[in-house]
Amino acid sequence: MENPQKITDSKAVISLLAELFPNCFSTKGPAKPLKIGVFQDLVTRLENDERISKTTLRSTLRHYTNSWRYLESLKENAHRVDLDGVEGDVIDKEHADFAASQLETSKAKGDASKKNAPKKKAPTNKNYKHKVLGSKVKTNSPTKNTPKPVAVKLTQSDLKAGTAVSVKVGKSPMPAVITDIQKDGIQVQLNTGMIVKVSQDQLRLMNHGK
Repeated sequence: MENPQKITDSKAVISLLAELFPNCFSTKGPAKPLKIGVFQDLVTRLENDERISKTTLRSTLRHYTNSWRYLESLKENAHRVDLDGVEGDVIDKEHADFAASQLETSKAKGDASKKNAPKKKAPTNKNYKHKVLGSKVKTNSPTKNTPKPVAVKLTQSDLKAGTAVSVKVGKSPMPAVITDIQKDGIQVQLNTGMIVKVSQDQLRLMNHGK
């Protein structure tokens, strides 16, 4: 029996995930907020599927959760879903605001790239005035009196998938869960659903006590 061809293109992987788990993933239209820890669920469900490697799955999930379409789905009081579309945790205001901030930043970068793209030179004319309309992107001021999580440095025994941590993203720490330990960093899934790779120095062990 021939080995199936590996799928390495992120768009092709997302299309496959949308086909296998239509109540969770989609390729167009509104996206659905993903359950925290969905990467491990995917690894388990796709254990016998040789078409997708863990590395490709990891990068694809990171690409999917950082897309504008996905960030727009992270609204306050929206429910996260598992691979079968079963609703779970509700997104709170803090996570919704963080996703909105990430979306605004991402769109601002996209606008900046368009403005910096080479343009055709306008015909030389002394009476010709070329106005460049530029809008300054306003960054949201940090939320006042945001409670800081009680956290301590991680030990080697804490460096494992499933450990609840806080990760420094921007100015405020965000709750997250470790999903994978790699040579070049530690992959975590934020409570917004986004997956990022960070260093151990950026992580702190969550302590639910005061």
